[in-house]
Amino acid sequence: ILLPERCTDRADVYEICIQNYKWGSHLYGILAIPKAPGKYPALLRVPGAGVRAYNGDVYNASNGIITLEIGVHGIPVTMEEQVYEDLRMGALREYFYSNWDDADKTYYKRVYLGCIRAVDYIFSLDKFDGENIVVEGGSQGGALSIVTAALNRKVSAIVTFFPGLCEMTRNSNVEGGGWPHISKSGIDITSRKIKNLAYFDVVNFARMIKVPGFYSFGYNDMTCPPTSVCAAIYEIEAPK
Repeated sequence: ILLPERCTDRADVYEICIQNYKWGSHLYGILAIPKAPGKYPALLRVPGAGVRAYNGDVYNASNGIITLEIGVHGIPVTMEEQVYEDLRMGALREYFYSNWDDADKTYYKRVYLGCIRAVDYIFSLDKFDGENIVVEGGSQGGALSIVTAALNRKVSAIVTFFPGLCEMTRNSNVEGGGWPHISKSGIDITSRKIKNLAYFDVVNFARMIKVPGFYSFGYNDMTCPPTSVCAAIYEIEAPK
């Protein structure tokens, strides 16, 4: 859907809705495409934790880069703020603790696969140069940038700021486990949960990275501690 109020003299801006990994599950985002004829590189921006609307990256699109900024909750990203606030405090409150006992039902299965679909969608665009695509995000988005590059070989490079979802099974108080700090959540940590957490952990996917990346962490970050982030970075053998 074209969003005329967000377009500029150099970029067209759309809200997109694409099929996610199974029927009835969708992925929404804001797509911005340079207006001038030609082929362009692309930037996929994956989101930090939370529930919100998105404006899209119109600045980079106006300067010659196709940009796609996605949400991960399967809901439109242009609604009134009160809708997101109600979801944030209601149905999607603490979504990151959902269904870890079942690998097929855990919240992040749909999220990870949605990121892969977003890359595939960019490759379907006529103005994409068919080669250069960077995935970028921070916190939860930092985690998603690593996971996306690990699972979709079409990604050219990644930019990762203080990724979450690293070393999730470690004791957050003592050993510096990463967000969402499962050990401090109060939920029952079963052996099945531990197995699934280890599989979806960013450290697991970091071993699969084959493309160049930029990585960062905050020395005093208690949400995504450097101990957890470094555990992922140390597993990456690609240029960094």
